[in-house]
Amino acid sequence: MKKVLITGVYGLIGNAVYRRLLDHPEAYEVHGLSRRRHSSDRISEAAVAEVPDAQFHLAHLEDFNAVRQAVEGMDVIIHMAADPSGERGWESVLNSNVIGAYNVYEAARLAGVQRVVFASSLQTVFGYRDTEPYATLFAARYDEVDPEAIPALTHKDCARPLNLYASSKVWGEALAHTYAYRHGLSCLVLRIGWVVAEDRPPNPWGQNQWCSQRDIAQLCQCCVDAPDDLRFDIFYGVSDNDYNWVDIEHAREVLGYEPLDRAEEKIVEG
Repeated sequence: MKKVLITGVYGLIGNAVYRRLLDHPEAYEVHGLSRRRHSSDRISEAAVAEVPDAQFHLAHLEDFNAVRQAVEGMDVIIHMAADPSGERGWESVLNSNVIGAYNVYEAARLAGVQRVVFASSLQTVFGYRDTEPYATLFAARYDEVDPEAIPALTHKDCARPLNLYASSKVWGEALAHTYAYRHGLSCLVLRIGWVVAEDRPPNPWGQNQWCSQRDIAQLCQCCVDAPDDLRFDIFYGVSDNDYNWVDIEHAREVLGYEPLDRAEEKIVEG
């Protein structure tokens, strides 16, 4: 049985991952960390799985001692907690996404944690949207693009962030590489697409970057279960959409990821 800590456990994605792992009590003992004891505004209280007090840590990421206490005895950390928008300004991004990410990795190192799964973002590569065919996809002009001819970005393509939030995620990815190759942790990065509460693309623009809640939860579970000798890697977290412009074959080949949803089907259902 692996002891897994999910930071940001009361966020939309964090709680989806928590619920998935909770369905396998024979394999995981799941703990949660959050800066508050209630769910994100993005999800309804009725949809939230509550974390028992004995397995819950109330902490701010910038509080190193609190983070250090939370990670003690864990095998894997799934680091979801972050300021998701940067709308609260640089201080919030600095505390949550920069200092907070460092605190998680460093606490993991000191506690002897085996693996950190870092939730990065598809926004780290949004800078490619100024080039074709990505510009046409971002404009949602799908009738002008052959989905079979889209040159999907891979884990080997460098980041091109366009805002402070995305830049802070590149910092987290860089820390993953540092702690993997300098300190011996297994650090896996997930560049996660658009996961929304209604669990379907809310508009045509989202069709090319959407990820269902169950697909991202599955991908996180795949990372938890990945071979111990997988030291560092980057994977894209999107569903099996027709107009994906990022690669998911790498996650299929390395992790066994098998997305169950497609944006096009959810748009029809909606």
